[in-house]
Amino acid sequence: MKEILNFASLNFLAFVSVTILLYFLFPLKKQKWVVLLVSSYTFYLLAGYKYAYFIVFTTITTYLTALWLDRISKNSKAKIKQNKAQWSREEKKKYKSSIKIKKRLVMALVLVVNFGILGFLKYYNFFSGSLNDVLGVFGVSFSAPTLKLVLPLGISFYTFQSMGYIVDVYREKVAAEKNPAKLALFVSFFPQIIQGPISFYDQLAHQLYEPHNFDFTRFKYGMELILWGFFKKLVIADRAVIAIQAFQKGNTDFGGTTITFIILLYALQLYADFSGGIDISRGIAQIFGIDMVDNFKRPYFAKSINDYWRRWHITLGAWLKNYLFYPIAMSNVFINASKKMKNTKFGATKAGAHIAKVLPTSFASLVVFLVVGIWHGANWKYVAFGLWNGLIIMISILLKPVFDWTLAKLRINPKSFLYGVFQMFRTFIVVIIGYVFDVAINFTGSMRMLKRAVFNQNFAEGWSQISNFGLGKKDYLILLMGALVIFVVSVIQERNSTTTLREILDKKSILVRWSLIFVCLVTILIFGIYGPGYNPAEFVYAQF
Repeated sequence: MKEILNFASLNFLAFVSVTILLYFLFPLKKQKWVVLLVSSYTFYLLAGYKYAYFIVFTTITTYLTALWLDRISKNSKAKIKQNKAQWSREEKKKYKSSIKIKKRLVMALVLVVNFGILGFLKYYNFFSGSLNDVLGVFGVSFSAPTLKLVLPLGISFYTFQSMGYIVDVYREKVAAEKNPAKLALFVSFFPQIIQGPISFYDQLAHQLYEPHNFDFTRFKYGMELILWGFFKKLVIADRAVIAIQAFQKGNTDFGGTTITFIILLYALQLYADFSGGIDISRGIAQIFGIDMVDNFKRPYFAKSINDYWRRWHITLGAWLKNYLFYPIAMSNVFINASKKMKNTKFGATKAGAHIAKVLPTSFASLVVFLVVGIWHGANWKYVAFGLWNGLIIMISILLKPVFDWTLAKLRINPKSFLYGVFQMFRTFIVVIIGYVFDVAINFTGSMRMLKRAVFNQNFAEGWSQISNFGLGKKDYLILLMGALVIFVVSVIQERNSTTTLREILDKKSILVRWSLIFVCLVTILIFGIYGPGYNPAEFVYAQF
């Protein structure tokens, strides 16, 4: 039944249709959320019942720990209120400090356990293999065993989402959920379990638990978003991936032109696959009356690598910013280091004062993107991917005054249209260099690909190689037209950032609306990659 994971399969479409009917026909209005819970666990069990105990374990530990933290907070506040007259200021401060330490230990326990499970399943074989390689260099005969480990469906997404909730309870930003079944729904909501988005409790939970009546406008908007997602996934991503997989299975002697083409194709495929899947997820949720946060804002229009990551996989970036970046950047260690640097001779200089000011931010950014790289996969190439992005951002923060001075000297208006285009082009180049680490088999392969892309360009050789990747001229023409459609839509969205394309379409005449929908549907049916005998590519983040 793993075909249910394929959003384009009849099984999945039937599953969603039945869930929608049951939800809106369910007679107990206040208990409609139970339909979503049962459907979510049914979906998870059909997708891979052997590993369902992982999500159950995360849910139970999250539920109990949140209650524990909530109880500690309430009891401590009651005790402070009870002893308000008797305690001195120092005694009160000391008691609050002890409670804070206790809560941190409780929070750390559940974070270590759950992230430990994720880390072990995802990275054990990677680290054991690396250890064996290092030991082999020194002639040590010991060999760490390799284990047959399988990542449960969506483990990164539900772990990040659950642990974010724990941190919010620790910070007293949200109250602990008393109903374990409701928390189970927050952890397992099926439209987002395959590849996100990663939601925050205060944004999503109340929407899951509130009853929603059928709303035709929401249904229409949801279906349009699903249709747009299918266009990106079936017409573009699943077509482009055929050539990319053929390239990856081939030898390492491809020329620079072929490598450049494949990386550009990968940029299209990755965006179409990931954003298409998110659109389908968000569209399904919108039909239920639930608004999940957007995960993309035209990332290829970004004017800096920092801007790119604010537009790409937005929810992962928001999670890392809230729960990793700020704790590092605002930690006493870095604040004190910044103050000490300011008090040195170097800190008294203009350059030193700037570096002292941005040191916590720049170092925290490097750590965050190192984590992003590791999160992407258990391979040294992903570590390099994280370092590449982190170092670019770190350097851009540290050298910002130099860049500003250069622009001023060259009399370049940083707000001009042409400079904005240059920034987008420059950022895109940085992004696709990072994509080389994704496409390559390993770190050594990525270095070889980069070298060939720079020094071994041959257009005639490139076309002969590209034509052997399983796609014909018609397929490449379809991909080009699909890319142009995405570009035009992205331009319209960028110019109307406060209004969705569906709302803009709604203001058009009924003839225009239905013509565009009909064309999109026919395009999917005619040019989509699906049907008997075709093994659809998994969503890129399905096993994260």
